[in-house]
Amino acid sequence: MAIDRAGLASFLRVRREALQPEDVGLPRGHRRRTTGLRREEVAALAHMSTDYYSRLERERGPQPSEQMVAAIAQGLHLTLDERDHLFRLAGHQPPARGASGDHVAPGMLRILDRLADTPAEVVTELGETLRQTPMGVALVGDLTRHTGPARSIGYRWFTDPAARELHPPEDHAFYSRLYASGLRGVIARRGPESKAAHLADLLTRRSAEFREVWAAHEVGVAPREVKRYRHPVVGPLELSCQVLQDPVQSHALLVYTAPPGTESHERLQLLGVVGAP
Repeated sequence: MAIDRAGLASFLRVRREALQPEDVGLPRGHRRRTTGLRREEVAALAHMSTDYYSRLERERGPQPSEQMVAAIAQGLHLTLDERDHLFRLAGHQPPARGASGDHVAPGMLRILDRLADTPAEVVTELGETLRQTPMGVALVGDLTRHTGPARSIGYRWFTDPAARELHPPEDHAFYSRLYASGLRGVIARRGPESKAAHLADLLTRRSAEFREVWAAHEVGVAPREVKRYRHPVVGPLELSCQVLQDPVQSHALLVYTAPPGTESHERLQLLGVVGAP
């Protein structure tokens, strides 16, 4: 499939000019004359250089990779139909839709963009973190950096001791049951050839604890209303987790809060000042 440089450039300009800074969680600033977003703003949202993005709008430069196109689609807050159109203009087949997709819906992104002062993240049904607020990174670190099976918190829980450091030891057994139960539920929905089933096979080979918990065949273990954390800078935290589901992509927006007047609320405010460790 050949790249349509003129169509790609035109589509990028139209979508960029249709967005306002507040649509993507950016300050408007003073003396703004640009219609919509600036090129450098889109480039920052897509985690690429301004020069690279600008060349695409000028019908120049190399054909963007699928990873680059996906990043631009997310940065421009495109819908799935718009994302697929962008992939075709760039000369690529669109990614599969559904539970295996990483494209976060623009409505969910708009909510996330307005939660800069709150720990929040968008995760897949396998516990892969796709997006975090700055406060989310300050709370648990940058979870989007992981690759391969380690993208899943359930996989890291059973294979990487560092994944458990943020939670009190007395909670560890419950989290082991929770992640194993959740994985079993995803396999039941997606089938024995699914990514979830592959993850379970990997864990069965690599973790004796997983094999023991898996053998219990628990299903439907529900998360606790309050999650306890041991933050290395601000100390212990007890946070409630609210969940917003996107049934189309099987993504969930997790928002962590503490009641005003509690120690955890005060420590969250301190976390907003000190940032990530």
